[in-house]
Amino acid sequence: VFGHPLWTFVLGHAPLLRSPFFPVLFSLCVYLSFCLPFLLLDALSTRWAWVLRYKLQPQSSVSWSSVRRCLALTLYNHLVFIFPLTVLHWYLRPVLVCLLLFDFQSFAWHLLHHRVPWLYRTFHKVHHTYTSTSALTAEYSGTWETLSLGLFAAANPLLLGCHPLTELAFFVVNIWLSVEDHCGYDLPWATHRLVPLGLYGGARHHDLHHLKSKCNFAPYFTHWDRLAGTLQTQD
Repeated sequence: VFGHPLWTFVLGHAPLLRSPFFPVLFSLCVYLSFCLPFLLLDALSTRWAWVLRYKLQPQSSVSWSSVRRCLALTLYNHLVFIFPLTVLHWYLRPVLVCLLLFDFQSFAWHLLHHRVPWLYRTFHKVHHTYTSTSALTAEYSGTWETLSLGLFAAANPLLLGCHPLTELAFFVVNIWLSVEDHCGYDLPWATHRLVPLGLYGGARHHDLHHLKSKCNFAPYFTHWDRLAGTLQTQD
C-alpha cells in the first residue's frame, strides 16, 4: 500500500528511467541529498557552539567559494565523464550481446558449410578463393552467403529489442571487425590485442582459417572454436 504511489510514479516516468540520463541524475541527486545535511551543519557550526564541538577540525570552516568549486567539479565530472560513459554502457552493452549472438550463428553456419562438402562447393567456396586475406575479401562471397549472414546481423537487434542507435552501432562495429579480420595485418593496435586472455581472435586468427581451411571457424571470439577443438593460434 505504502509503495503504490512510488510505483505509480515509476510507471509514469518509465521512458526517463530507461534512458541513459537517469543513472547520472540519480547518482547526482542522491549524492547531493546526502551532502545537504552536512552542509547545513557546516553553516550552523559558525553560529552554534554545540555543533562546533562535534567538528573534527574546529579551527577550519567551509567557505561558499569552496562549496561552489566542489559543486562545479562534481557537475563537470558527471557531464563530461560519467554521462558519456553511461551512454556507452547503455548502448554498447547490447552491441556486445549482438556480437556474441552473431559470432555463434556465424560459427555454426561456417562449420556446417565446411563439414558438408555440397554446401562448401555450392555456396562457401567462393569466399575461399583467396588464401591470403586482404580487406576487400571480407565480402567476397556468393549471394547465399551474403544474404544469410546479413539476415543474422539484421535479425539479432530485432530479437533483442535493441534501440535504433544500438542497432546502428552494432552494424558499424560488425562491419569494422569483419574488415579487420580480413585485412591481412597484425597491427599493434588490433582489436585482439585489446581483449585479454586470448578471448578474441582477430586478423591472425582468421588468416589461419583462410590459409588452412580446417580451423578457426568463429569470426571474432575464440570460445566456440576452443570448445569444438578447432582453435589454432599459430602456424
